[in-house]
Amino acid sequence: MILKDKNIVIIGGTSGIGLAATHYFRQQGASLVVTGKDDEHIDALKETSDSHITIVANDATQKRSTEEAIEKCVSMYGSLDGLYHVAGGSGRSFGDGPLHEMTLDAWQKTLDLNLTSVMLSNQAAILHWMKNSQSGTILNTTSVLAFSPSAEYFHTHAYAAAKAAVVGFTKSIAAYYAKENIRVNALAPSLVASPMSQRALGNEDIMNYIKEKQPLDGGRVGLPEDLNGIAAYFMSDLSKFTTGQIVSIDGGWTIS
Repeated sequence: MILKDKNIVIIGGTSGIGLAATHYFRQQGASLVVTGKDDEHIDALKETSDSHITIVANDATQKRSTEEAIEKCVSMYGSLDGLYHVAGGSGRSFGDGPLHEMTLDAWQKTLDLNLTSVMLSNQAAILHWMKNSQSGTILNTTSVLAFSPSAEYFHTHAYAAAKAAVVGFTKSIAAYYAKENIRVNALAPSLVASPMSQRALGNEDIMNYIKEKQPLDGGRVGLPEDLNGIAAYFMSDLSKFTTGQIVSIDGGWTIS
């Protein structure tokens, strides 16, 4: 169990990629504080949780959200060893899309969801570790669309901008806090089956595109579980000499 005795906060850990990580990290020995804002997913997770999974309902775009989760982690389990930020999502419901059609409101809400939330969670973790003279590890979530766009099928330009900013933000703070022995890395998934991806999963043209764009394992959509191993690596001591890295888990997207 590579996460034995690790105490970890997962921001957005009640559905999709975050939920898969919650179950896998627990199997690997971690104690967890998991945040989410969807009552249905939170209730479902509570039914399957044990005393080493604590669920906190909150909104990742609010400043106190991660601070409260960290406080809960320390009070319940004694320390904070890692932060995995998964929370985010499509801005289509806000009006995100091609630039010539986008509103300022859609831009701001999409950036708040996918970038400001990351800044707030990372800041809270780093402040905690620096205050207590402790090391730690942060894992953020970006997207292959940050650096490998798909103009025909995935043209939400605010989302791509936010995810590209997460790459720059991750590398910048990784460089600055390396001397504090605080590691910061990020995962860049391609299309993964999750509540966010239902539009794409129901589109035959997109699914045919994915067969060519993500050719690994028969040309399929990614599964949330496909990220578990690398996420656990970054949360564990196995990655203690690794920081500032952006790792694509994309079925071959970026080379196809």
